[in-house]
Amino acid sequence: MKPASAKWTRIGLLGLLGGIGLWSYLHRGALDPHALARVAHTAGPWAPLGFMALYAVATVALAPGSVLTLAGGALFGPLAGTLYNLTGATLGATGAFLASRYLAADWVRRRVGGRAEQIIQGVEREDWRFVAFVRLVPLIPFNLLNYALGLTRIRLSRYIIASYLAMLPGTLAYTYLGYAGREAATGNADLVRKALLALALLAAAALLPRLVRRRRAAGHPPAL
Repeated sequence: MKPASAKWTRIGLLGLLGGIGLWSYLHRGALDPHALARVAHTAGPWAPLGFMALYAVATVALAPGSVLTLAGGALFGPLAGTLYNLTGATLGATGAFLASRYLAADWVRRRVGGRAEQIIQGVEREDWRFVAFVRLVPLIPFNLLNYALGLTRIRLSRYIIASYLAMLPGTLAYTYLGYAGREAATGNADLVRKALLALALLAAAALLPRLVRRRRAAGHPPAL
C-alpha cells in the first residue's frame, strides 16, 4: 500500500472506530433482548440488515456477542438467525482485523501480550488452518482474537472464509438456544423436543474443541 493511501486508510479507520465507540456508548442499552425485539418489530423487513449491522458494530467495540447471538435466534429463528448472527459476527471480525492491521497494531500487541507471537507464528506455519483452529479452540476471547489476527500476514479473503466456516458450529448452537428460549417463553407445546435439541447442539459445540485439540495433537491439522 502506498504511503498516501495508508495514511488515508488509517484516518478513515480512526474515524470509523471513533464513531463506533460513540455510537456504542450512546446506545449501550440497545443490546438488551427486549429492546432488540421492539426495534426489530418496528424495522419490519429492514430488521435483518439492522441486526447484522448492530452485531458487526458490537463486535468491533468488543461488546460480548453471546447476548446478540441468543437474541438473533429468538428474533429470527434457528436458520435465518444463524445466518444473520454469523454474517454480523464475520463483518465485525473483519472490521476489527482491518483496524488492527492498518491502525491499532501497537494497542493490540499490548492487549494480547505474549499470545501475539504465538498467533503470528501459528498463522505463518499453517495459514488459514490456524485461523480455523483458534476459532474452534479460542486461545483468547473472540473479540480480542479478531484484533490479534490482524497482526498476522494472512490474506483477508482466507481470514474471512476460515472464520465464517469455523464459527458456524458454535453460532448454530447458541442461535438455537435463543430460539428454544423464545419457544419456552411462549409456551410452545413442542418445547421438550426443541429443548433437547438445543442441549444436544450445545454439547456438540462444547465437545468439538476437544476433538480438534486431539486431532491436532495427533499431527492432523484441522481442515475446512
